[in-house]
Order: sequence, then C-alpha cells, then structure tokens
Amino acid sequence: MRLGIVSDTHNNLKNCRRIVELFNDAEVDRVIHTGDITQAKTIAVFGALEMPMSGVFGNNDQERVALEAAMHAYGFDFHDPPWQVVIGQRTLCVVHDPLEFPEEALACDLNLHGHTHRYRCERRQGRLTFNPGECAGMMTGLNAIGVVDLHSLTAEVIKF
Repeated sequence: MRLGIVSDTHNNLKNCRRIVELFNDAEVDRVIHTGDITQAKTIAVFGALEMPMSGVFGNNDQERVALEAAMHAYGFDFHDPPWQVVIGQRTLCVVHDPLEFPEEALACDLNLHGHTHRYRCERRQGRLTFNPGECAGMMTGLNAIGVVDLHSLTAEVIKF
C-alpha cells in the first residue's frame, strides 16, 4: 500500500490542483494531509482525488465548521492530532506540529507531521518519521509532496 503525504497547503489552490494530479498519476491508495488546509474551498479541489483522504487539523485550520462540512461532503476523514491509526498492518501517528507527537508515538511504524515546511526523513529502530516539506510555495520546482510505501516503509519526494 502506498500513501500520498501532503501538508501545509495553506489554500494555495493552484498548487493543490497540481498535487491532486500528481497523486492521481502516482496511483497512491490513500492521501494523508498533516494539517493547515485553511479554507473549505481547498477541500473542493481535493475532491478530485481518485482515492480517499484522511488527516489531521493544523493550527491554521480555524474555519472548522466550514472545513468539517466540506470534508463530510467529500467523504474525507480528519481528526484532531495526534491521530493514531493502523493502515496496511502498519501503525501510524499523524500530527501537524512535531511537538504534538505523544510519547507512545515512538512505538509507531510511521510518524507523519507538517508545520515546519521542511523536509524530514528519519529512520530510527525500524521506524520512519516523515514530512515531505513545502508544497504551498510560489517557486516552481521547490514544492514537494511525498509517497510512503507501507510495505518497505520507504519514502520518496515528488517535486513540482
């Protein structure tokens, strides 16, 4: 199973449309958003995904009523962080800010976060902590999303 990972889209609709194209082309099984969507109209763009999307809310997701209504309309599943879940026989902990990782997340196979807008890919004791980095910037070629293979627990970055 392959997960598409994105964070901090910050309502950059042009980049979000490109992100949807990239995930659809990559044929990931599910998209995980690690927070800071900011506005419900961004959810409508993600409605073109050909796979389900789940995730957590970030510190800039303050329009919760509108966001939750849009997420419900598109069948997306979002939670307050930390969100711990089992997907493809792997344990995941998803937060927005890496400071939100609970101590028990250290036992998860995959830890995902955003917030910093910086790439992070760390392996420790067979576990992976990953953030693909910036995706809402204006500089073409410097934006990134990620794909994590749950079987091999490896991550790749797709720049756009």
